Amino acid sequence: MTQHFPTRQLRFYLTAPAPCPYLPQRLERKIFAHLPMTDGATVNDSLTEGGFRRSQNIAYRPACETCSACVSVRIPVVDHVAGRSDRKTLNRNADLERGLVEAEATIEQFDLLRRYLRARHADGGMTDMVWPDFVAMIEDTPVRSHLVEYRRRSEDGGPGELVACTLVDLLADGLSMVYSFYDPEQPRRSLGRFMILDHLAQARRTGMAYVYLGYWVRGSAKMDYKVNFQPIEALGPAGWRLLSARDREG
Repeated sequence: MTQHFPTRQLRFYLTAPAPCPYLPQRLERKIFAHLPMTDGATVNDSLTEGGFRRSQNIAYRPACETCSACVSVRIPVVDHVAGRSDRKTLNRNADLERGLVEAEATIEQFDLLRRYLRARHADGGMTDMVWPDFVAMIEDTPVRSHLVEYRRRSEDGGPGELVACTLVDLLADGLSMVYSFYDPEQPRRSLGRFMILDHLAQARRTGMAYVYLGYWVRGSAKMDYKVNFQPIEALGPAGWRLLSARDREG
């Protein structure tokens, strides 16, 4: 893809060092830029291909001086073949209905997020998120964004119980899963993996080339689920390439 930016030059900023949320006793720094409202989608396409990640109207990527553990990863859709465990995950969630909705925050989503954070990321920086923060996370976007809700199938025809949700950006070459959260009291469903499998299926139906998963952090157990999808591509100095087993092992 040819990189394209708006006429006015983007300004990039560097954050001060802060404790790394993934690797103990390390500091992280990020480089970031504000996405323009008039051409945000095109700029986000180019920056995502270059290893950036979107959060609200900001695109960022790690810029740590002594660490390169954070690696951008994406799944090439046409090369992915669901294995036996994937098929089991899909079958376990066959009772869920998928609904694509506008990027508009609801209290129901926020309650699900808070339960997810308390159970899975109690020591993370998002646990003190309040309602206005959540609204900004979902709605403050200059790009093509939407939400995918997963609900139990209702017997009366109405909306069923919300059990999982994903904020997604539509890119020129794929889908970027910005943030996913789900009911932590249903571990047997493997909802995190299920949502990725579902987005792979959606990307395949619509002719998209990739599903972007953000950063895999080498050495962080909570991020290893991303490289369990095979094949998977990682962004390095020479561009995107398939991540080998040796790369995954460090």
